[in-house]
Amino acid sequence: MVDGIPTYFESRWNLGDALTDTALYERVEVVRGANGLMTGTGNPSASINMIRKHATSREFKGNVSTEYSSWNKQRYVMDLQSPLTADGNVRGRIVAGYQNNDSWLDRYNSEKAFFSGIIDADLGATTSLSAGYEYQKIDVNSPTWGGLPRWNTDGSKNSYDRARSTAPDWAYNNKEINKFFVTLKQRFAESWQATLNATHTEVKFDSKMMYIDALVDKETGTLVSPYGASYPVVGGTGWNSGKRKVDAIDLFADGAYELFGRQHNMMFGGSYSKQNNRYFSAWANVFPDDIGNFSAFNGNFPQTRWAPQNLAQDDTTHMKSLYAATRISLADPLHLILGARYTNWRVDTLTYSMEKNHTTPYAGLIYDINDNWSAYASYTSIFQPQNKRDKAGQYLAPITGNNYEAGLKSDWMNSRLTTTLSVFRIEQDNVAQATTIPIPGSNGEFAWKPTDGTVSKGVEFEVNGAITDNWQMTFGATRYVAEDNEGNTVNPNLPRTSVKLFTRYRLPAIPELTVGGGVNWQNRVYKDTTTPYGTFRAEQGSYALVDLFTRYQVTKNFSVQGNINNLFDKTYDTNIDGSIVYGAPRNVSLTANYQF
Repeated sequence: MVDGIPTYFESRWNLGDALTDTALYERVEVVRGANGLMTGTGNPSASINMIRKHATSREFKGNVSTEYSSWNKQRYVMDLQSPLTADGNVRGRIVAGYQNNDSWLDRYNSEKAFFSGIIDADLGATTSLSAGYEYQKIDVNSPTWGGLPRWNTDGSKNSYDRARSTAPDWAYNNKEINKFFVTLKQRFAESWQATLNATHTEVKFDSKMMYIDALVDKETGTLVSPYGASYPVVGGTGWNSGKRKVDAIDLFADGAYELFGRQHNMMFGGSYSKQNNRYFSAWANVFPDDIGNFSAFNGNFPQTRWAPQNLAQDDTTHMKSLYAATRISLADPLHLILGARYTNWRVDTLTYSMEKNHTTPYAGLIYDINDNWSAYASYTSIFQPQNKRDKAGQYLAPITGNNYEAGLKSDWMNSRLTTTLSVFRIEQDNVAQATTIPIPGSNGEFAWKPTDGTVSKGVEFEVNGAITDNWQMTFGATRYVAEDNEGNTVNPNLPRTSVKLFTRYRLPAIPELTVGGGVNWQNRVYKDTTTPYGTFRAEQGSYALVDLFTRYQVTKNFSVQGNINNLFDKTYDTNIDGSIVYGAPRNVSLTANYQF
């Protein structure tokens, strides 16, 4: 979500959604648990809501920052806001930045420029209007598409220098993003407010890339197809381009009301979005003789003689929703939350249409044990459209299911320190499972199949906030298991146990100096893959990544910060599949920030 507007991404094409620069946003909110009441297409794990920066200051202010770091990274950001009228009722804000960096990967380079301009206006004592524009241009040279061959034909595993890349020197992936947005808020009846959010987004992309999907003959260094002699392909090159257009609007009201002598809260509204994905593609297979001895591959691979592009996808997705929720005060310590969201979801493609209607109920009960502790239990259903396709090339039906959660929460020192402990159970049908069946006419895409009866259950714990005036900490842990209706482990390539710790401490003797760091640990993960040469296992043992930072407040307005990421230079694999994708080695950065 962006400013609360649900956004559905088609992840088959790399449109840069994960590369949106966070400098354009004030904060990122994470809502854990099934969230269909909020978005209409609820993910059973969590939703992310990115809150844009607004012009809130009635005086001129801003900050500029510069960062230099490993792999020739340089980054510059400017953030300015100012009143545009003498009374400050109309204000403006501009955020602009530029970044250029290489990578630990050979030949890789990324260049990014971004800009956001917004005007916030108080039209009266109870009415406000915001309107803005956001632009990003991201150009990547020699991007990887997949990873390095994991196995030899005898089942033994390969290892590589982390700088090794399968990207040829002619490969690129360029994107241009334009967004227009407006928000109108109207307060009324003392405790009520109506909010209208609308946005229009256009994303263009153009890319030429190559991937390798193969085993290695250890004796000759030649690549071998992992799909057998009937499909002797070891990779492919693709020229993909296209545009995604999204129009979305969300109107809701929220406020307080009295009933039976008690005060309660309510919100209700509706939303509509239309998204069109229109993409063109040209494709060529890569055969073993095209590569030769893979150990000698250094990116010097001739560019494909591209055929004219064909229309690969022209889909339009419509989503309409009506929703309402209320928080009822049953007694001073007891609150009941009830809600529901009706969603009509339809996708029209070149060859077929699919339409689904779903009502997402929500119920929750909160009991305040004392001033600090509360207990809660909740239920909601799951409705999540997918972009995975079956062997006929049609999208799988949306994931449906149920989410149950119960736990304890605590709040200390006026929310300076909070804790949560929860247990959960998630039941899902139509969960996508990978196959090795190619989709005809899809340029190398493999089919997925739906699986019913998937059950995940686990426990989660987190402490977040200020331990003392000088010491802040976030500590959390998650443990869960997931099985299908036959008792088989689902997605064992995802960690079942994870622990995170981040802490920072301001030295009382040197109050200008803050030191801190973090640790992220996850347990062992694996995935078995069937090949013509046997069933091979991809595996990554448990590992921890340690980061450190220090910040010094040189003056009231000027600070410098140094970071070390992956302090112990841990080698780890982020892609537990038939190819290896190494995570970032140890790297350092230095950032200077000036506020005025």
